Amino acid sequence: MEQVFETERVEKNRLKAWRAAKPGADFLLNIVAEEIADRLAVVERTFDVAAELHGVTGVVAKAALETGKIGTMRRVESDAAFAAAGEAVAVAPLEWPGLEEQSLNLVLSPLAAHLTNDTPGYFIQARRALKPDGLFLAAIAGSGTLAELRDCLLAAEAEIYGGVSPRVIPFADVRDVGGLLQRAGFALPVVDQENYTVRYDTLFDLMADLRAMGMANPLSDRSRKPVSRAFFLRAAELYAERYSDPDGRIRATFSIIYVSGWAPHESQQKPLKPGSAKARLADALNTEEFKLKR
Repeated sequence: MEQVFETERVEKNRLKAWRAAKPGADFLLNIVAEEIADRLAVVERTFDVAAELHGVTGVVAKAALETGKIGTMRRVESDAAFAAAGEAVAVAPLEWPGLEEQSLNLVLSPLAAHLTNDTPGYFIQARRALKPDGLFLAAIAGSGTLAELRDCLLAAEAEIYGGVSPRVIPFADVRDVGGLLQRAGFALPVVDQENYTVRYDTLFDLMADLRAMGMANPLSDRSRKPVSRAFFLRAAELYAERYSDPDGRIRATFSIIYVSGWAPHESQQKPLKPGSAKARLADALNTEEFKLKR
């Protein structure tokens, strides 16, 4: 399988960001924590044992626990350093969380799955770790994320160096994520996307935040050639020209795909068999039905 990301570099970036702990750089995780907790709160059931996969700060686990829906919460991280004082975390790589089969009622994955090389396999691991009728909730950075930054870096590089190299990671389309959920064997999958616009003074402030989030470039085929300051200055100029507001501040988009899927269970709703409907859709819509010619 093609290795899009250097997994070791991904984990080092996240750990370095955690240790630096830049104030306010965890804003996306805080947004995701609130959103996942809201979605969990409306589920009319409780979950005895839950796990948060590579949530960095643990804020998602904390918010989920505060819903009162969870008995026990486990945290899985790539390094024990992510644990809070007096807290125990299971240590496992981002790509392979090491979950025991049918050991959990709820799996939470906040902003980690988009950095896996084998995302289908990651989803399958989550589904197998769930007991029947267990729930998987994830937040995944999706297509549209950092589109403005990608555009300006590519334009500046082409202009100055006459060629381009990948500097922003690829993000999955919401429809592709839905397809992966189905392939992994989840029942009743639901996928939707929320776009968040964050404003910065300059491109350099945005890039500082990305490093503080652990989102420095981890691509396997990234260029190893050093670039000049002129490259980044030109990219900043293009960003200000193309994506600034009247007050001069620039916009950055973060598109988060929210995912839910259930481990199959006989009690769950099943789709009707073709031809079993008791009323015609055409009648309900008050329209004429046409049969396709074969």
